[in-house]
Amino acid sequence: MKRIAIDMDEVIADFVSKHLNLFNAQYNEKLSGDDLHGTRLWKIRPHLEKEILGYVDEPDFFRDLKVMEGSQEVIQELSNFYEIFITTAAMEHPSSFEAKYEWLKEHFSFLSDRNFVFCGDKSIINADYLIDDSPRHFERFRGQGILFTALHNINETGYVRVNDWSEVRNYFL
Repeated sequence: MKRIAIDMDEVIADFVSKHLNLFNAQYNEKLSGDDLHGTRLWKIRPHLEKEILGYVDEPDFFRDLKVMEGSQEVIQELSNFYEIFITTAAMEHPSSFEAKYEWLKEHFSFLSDRNFVFCGDKSIINADYLIDDSPRHFERFRGQGILFTALHNINETGYVRVNDWSEVRNYFL
């Protein structure tokens, strides 16, 4: 069976909505996804970069993220034909391990714990495909990188791209 590695944040878990909500509440702003086209929150408020990035270091930040629409159904369907691994660069935020693990167990319980990979550099992943929102993870990855559309990567070119989980299904099935 071929292997598909799938990133967590902004691919199966809606990271940006919570990040924006926390920021807007704390700083009494009204930023929306439209403000983040082609960029990230801390880049449009660089004077608050440390504070904005600090949200994700809270141990429970990742615990209650919304599931990306269609991801559960499509991944379960793909698991009949491919080995599926959820690969998250959790080493960037070590305090996220427990919350991410609990989130995956709750929302992707049909996958084995052995298919959850917490890593740093994703080039270590031995898979045929990597679905990720950050093209930097494709640089040393040996398989086929597939860019999952997110607000911050909307202007990226030169990659196989999928816009949602129905397009993932169509690509693989």
